[in-house]
Amino acid sequence: MIRSLHRWPGLLALVLVTVLALSGAALSVFPAAERLAAPQAEAGLSVATLAVRIKAAYPGVEQIRRAPSGRIMAYAFEDGTPTAAVIDPATGQGVASADPNRAERWLTNLHRALFLGDGGRIVMAAGAAAMLVLALSGVALALRRAGGWRRWFAPQRGPLAGRLHVEIARMAVFGLLLSSATALWMAASTFDLLPGGSAAPTLPAEVSGRTGAALIDLAMLGDTPVSELRELSFPYPGDATDVFTLKTDRGTAYLDQGTGALLAWAELTAWQRVSETVSMLHTGQGAATLGLVLGLMALGVPAMGATGVWTWWRERRGRPRIRGNRPAGEATTILLVGSEGGSTWGFAATLHAALAGHGQRVHVAPMSGFAPDRYRRAERIIVLAATYGTGTAPASARGFLDRLAALDRAPGAALAVLGFGDRSFPAYCAFAQDVAAAAVAKGWPVLLPLDTVDRQSPQDFARWGRSLGQALGIDLDLVHQPGLPATETLALISRRDYGAEVQAPTAILRFALPRPTLRQRLTGTGFARFAAGDLIGIVPDGSAVPRLYSLASARRDGFIEIVVRKHPGGLCSGQLAALEPGDTVTAFLRRNPGFRPGRGRAPLLLIGAGTGIGPLAGFVRANARRRPIHLYFGMRHPESDFLYAEEIPAWQDEGRLARLVTAVSRGARPHYVQEALQRDAAEVARLIRDGARVMVCGGRGMAAGVADALAEILAPTGLTPALLKAEGRYVEDVY
Repeated sequence: MIRSLHRWPGLLALVLVTVLALSGAALSVFPAAERLAAPQAEAGLSVATLAVRIKAAYPGVEQIRRAPSGRIMAYAFEDGTPTAAVIDPATGQGVASADPNRAERWLTNLHRALFLGDGGRIVMAAGAAAMLVLALSGVALALRRAGGWRRWFAPQRGPLAGRLHVEIARMAVFGLLLSSATALWMAASTFDLLPGGSAAPTLPAEVSGRTGAALIDLAMLGDTPVSELRELSFPYPGDATDVFTLKTDRGTAYLDQGTGALLAWAELTAWQRVSETVSMLHTGQGAATLGLVLGLMALGVPAMGATGVWTWWRERRGRPRIRGNRPAGEATTILLVGSEGGSTWGFAATLHAALAGHGQRVHVAPMSGFAPDRYRRAERIIVLAATYGTGTAPASARGFLDRLAALDRAPGAALAVLGFGDRSFPAYCAFAQDVAAAAVAKGWPVLLPLDTVDRQSPQDFARWGRSLGQALGIDLDLVHQPGLPATETLALISRRDYGAEVQAPTAILRFALPRPTLRQRLTGTGFARFAAGDLIGIVPDGSAVPRLYSLASARRDGFIEIVVRKHPGGLCSGQLAALEPGDTVTAFLRRNPGFRPGRGRAPLLLIGAGTGIGPLAGFVRANARRRPIHLYFGMRHPESDFLYAEEIPAWQDEGRLARLVTAVSRGARPHYVQEALQRDAAEVARLIRDGARVMVCGGRGMAAGVADALAEILAPTGLTPALLKAEGRYVEDVY
């Protein structure tokens, strides 16, 4: 519901909201410029003294106004010609014309009514309402994605367009809320939809009938400072029944032109004060700095519109057309898909094609359309469920759990749930886990236990497919080929080999940095911008399925470096292990913003084993600011696979690495990295208690052991790995 409220007003009113935002941003400049250019009255100057000075310069003055910026204007008739001048209050002389700025007037008409009168005002009010809906729904979505107010500014993950959309929104949304809400108030006031509140006093029936009182002798004008003046209107010449009208920040007064007596007074009503405050907040008149800030925030609207449309278009294109999709009532296999960005639909298409190739009648639908009564011939239901944000249902799975809970009994067709997620997120596959748990509670028969696919891994998907094939009694080979980004050809420039003596051949491979195109430089695509911890996809010869490796270098290092262990029968690792300097590979870059050391001076606790040291070494190499880094590194034997042994002493001498602790599994006293942590339990607990960020890289078994060890170490402090993950202080890159 919230996504729909956010998406459709944005798409339908994009042009209108953009016009509102850009014209509003342009108008925000004028109050600040007026404030800077306008001569300001000296402190303590009275309205009486100012009026005397202006009267001397403009004998035919009819009205004096003071704008919220402090600019003073006089309107007069001189020799039958109307004159409007900006006044220097020190002299009463005009210094510039007070005629309206043509550009400002043009922008104001565009902003308020599209040059269409009342009809245009209604249209622009609708645009303001759309902006308000977008801002409110955007706040709700951002909170859901971040995991609450405490993580409002947490680092973003995902495609660049989506990250930019959220980053801009997080900075601009509260300004847009204020601007759109005040715009609607002003529109309602324009059409008299709000209560009135006039503060005009009632003019008494009788006045003195005298004229010619000296301005300096009018007591109320003398008692009113110019800083409170809004408007002073002079009596019509020759009309003894007319009066001075004085409007100030406190109210409106009528003064007898012959005696200076106060004839009537009316305070500003509370409603008027509220309306004036709303106008100030919206226009910036009287609050130029606030106006500039709101104008700057408004400039984010076109950028959010562009990134929002691009994200929406990518989602639509990411959902493939399923050829041969059987009707729900005829299918023996039901595939239900829960996807946020569209990638899970690609896996569903691969599974559909493979099952159909074995003669299965398969129906694919979103989880949000879950309707067991329609699955009359279904023998099995397979759920492919991604997770959104901190564990909520993705876009195409809304309402699934509610529909399941409302059933009197579970469907008879057996269920298999496959979760899609990223292990670096705290809530890895949490929605799929909720689905599986709800199914068990409902008594739904199980075809396969819950399984997961990490970071869209084709290997994980193929492994699960083999299990599904065994359950169905067929040889199911799931070869998923996700759409690859543009690739580059990388040439190997050097290699260092380790691990042969312990039957774990490993190499540090360094590739030349390709020269980015101008477009890549401007957009940051390709290898134009990357950091240690990002991922490089290597496409092996004879396969379209890439293998991802964590980068051990950043763009500023001037090369691309990875650490690779040769696995028995591994197609990609085998090819990489056979490379010689000058050989090339086909590769692409994939951002991994969830595995970054972050900014600040808080200590880093880096924990890795084997090839997991790759990105950790990259973090140390990049630590020019000498942030305290404590590295725990597990290896088999220091004389065989002590990766980066040549660089580490220099990094320690330069202050890039504060402390190194090694764990050797095949030495005289074998132990693993988690045992090294337990041996240093007091120091580890102190570092984490003092704000250290924990980063773990390596195999899943090692990562699980590290998590268990840290849970035991932190137990006396009240902290847990789960709590640290929720705070963004514990991240993993595991495989």
